[in-house]
Amino acid sequence: MRYLLTSLALLSLFTFPTFASAQDLVLKRVMLSSGGMGYFEYEATVDGDATLKLTVSLQQVDDVLKSLVVYDDKGGVGGLSLPGREPLAQAFKDLPFDQDSLGSPSQLLATLKGAQITVGGSRAISGRIVSVQEETVALGNDKGTTTRTRVTLFTGLGLQQFILEDAENLQFSDAALRDKVAQALIAIQGNRAKDARTIDLSTRGTGKRTVRVAYIVEAPVWKASYRLTLGADPTAARSALQGWATIENMSGQDWKDVELTLVSGRPVAFRQALYNAYYVTRPEVPVEVAGRLMPGIDRGGVEADQRSKGSAPAMPAPAPYRAQQERTMSPAAAPPPPPPVAAAAEQIEASDAATQVIFKFPRAVSVENGRTLSIPIIDRQVPALRMALYQGDTAARNPLAAIRLTNDGESGLPPGIITLYERDKAGNVAYVGDARLSGFPVGETRLLAYALDEKITIERDVAQTDRLATGTISGGVLKLSRIVRQTTTYRVRGPAKEPRQLIVVQRRLPGWTLTKPDAKGIDISEGNYRIPFTLPGGDQTQTLEVVQEQTQQQELRLVDGAADQIRVYAQAREFDAKTREALTKVLQLQQSVAEAQRRGAQVDAERQAIVQEQGRLRENLARVPANSDLQRRYLATLDKQESDLEALAKRKVDAEKAVETARDALRTFVAQLG
Repeated sequence: MRYLLTSLALLSLFTFPTFASAQDLVLKRVMLSSGGMGYFEYEATVDGDATLKLTVSLQQVDDVLKSLVVYDDKGGVGGLSLPGREPLAQAFKDLPFDQDSLGSPSQLLATLKGAQITVGGSRAISGRIVSVQEETVALGNDKGTTTRTRVTLFTGLGLQQFILEDAENLQFSDAALRDKVAQALIAIQGNRAKDARTIDLSTRGTGKRTVRVAYIVEAPVWKASYRLTLGADPTAARSALQGWATIENMSGQDWKDVELTLVSGRPVAFRQALYNAYYVTRPEVPVEVAGRLMPGIDRGGVEADQRSKGSAPAMPAPAPYRAQQERTMSPAAAPPPPPPVAAAAEQIEASDAATQVIFKFPRAVSVENGRTLSIPIIDRQVPALRMALYQGDTAARNPLAAIRLTNDGESGLPPGIITLYERDKAGNVAYVGDARLSGFPVGETRLLAYALDEKITIERDVAQTDRLATGTISGGVLKLSRIVRQTTTYRVRGPAKEPRQLIVVQRRLPGWTLTKPDAKGIDISEGNYRIPFTLPGGDQTQTLEVVQEQTQQQELRLVDGAADQIRVYAQAREFDAKTREALTKVLQLQQSVAEAQRRGAQVDAERQAIVQEQGRLRENLARVPANSDLQRRYLATLDKQESDLEALAKRKVDAEKAVETARDALRTFVAQLG
């Protein structure tokens, strides 16, 4: 107890700085964006110059410094200040002691050796701290031991000691040192909320007025969800739609009677570490220290005939641095709507802005920190037509039950999940499935698939054909047009007793044209055709065809074209008679060239045979006796072969001329075509 009293007495002697009173900022408005940002606006009533205090979490400081804005029609902003990111470390940076020194009076005194202190009580001492030592003392009556702190001071009477735990009060004589200790204690107290920072915002102005302070920080994304209740009549054109918003208050403070606004949009938002300290790295240049001079000994010299002249080196100069708008199907005149579901207690004000939809609540909202709130934002009848939607990639055999929803309201709808209910003729409601709604601007439609429609069976076949279309000759080139056709055949068996509207989703081939059915009334969405068909009812199979075509262009140089390929085109009935006749003539000329080439090749073959035979005869001549009959026979044969080779050489020249003549005839004919 005496130790505690001593510590309290020690702290009571320090002087604490005071601050001018600050006005309280009260949270008044919250705007949450589906883009993950929150707008928070505070108000305070001030008179004249004032300092406003705003406490935010450490992770929000960067966003606050980036976006904080002040609205004061009768004054101006003087600026804002807040502790650094490491305020406690900065507070002790220039102090003669550290934070650990404030753990106990003995630690503080030990750190501040040499400081002048005054000890009060029955034995008053004043002097400078020499040492602070702990010692163990035995307690009487065998009660164990205790630790005491013995402090030695240098006084006018020499060294004197006292027991710190027995001192009634202790004070530093130096007022500046007392202030430093007090400032350190205040810094420790202010740093207890390590994850929060208090911003001091100064305003300048005259008279009593309301100041508003707002900023943008990261906030949980609010979510939209919907409930669509279908009536008992499957042909009804409208159904009841409710939309709800789910929000979370994770701001670190309660929202009490705030104006709440929800915004659905995708704003561009950045984050920058403005609360971090950055330093520019500078190159380090060594300090130039003059060395000790040691003059050399002069030994005399001679006069030079030519003195060398040098120039100082020049200093370097400094371096200078969606969707095609979906077609809205106007529903037929709707029968009276089904009994409505429970309506929202109050109508939410919804409006469209340039890039977002805004929902403003009519009265103040309160949400405690850490709690979730879900409230209705949409409640109205909307055009909703039932149909079947076939997506072969999702379900190959059956289409999906779907709703064609049209937004005929005054504002768009944010994306979200839709839960679908169906009311029977007795008024009972059943759950039928979920669907996903994308961003839904005014005037557009959406197809919402929510279940598998097993009353409809679909088989799909895909076939592709390729045929010639046209052919013309120009500049010796045959230019062809080919039509490639892809046919997708759907064989559909619908419900026996119910008519259906069926929409088939068919992949749109880039660069191809839809030729069947007529493109009128067909939507294109995300690279797909959405083709409507009517199933009148009855247990029968209907065949539906979707045909896409592409015209492909090809070119064939007739001079170099393969004869087999040209022969096919010369017989093609898709070409006119003049083109076919020209191709037939090209074939004849090509045959003439081929015949001339064949004769030349025959000469080459005969010559090669003679050359090979001569090689054999020369080998034999080397092995037979000289002047023998066999030798004379081989020599006679070689002589005749030489004569044959001369004749073949003349035939080769004639053959080459024939080939060139035939080629010239082909080139001349082809060049004049077209």
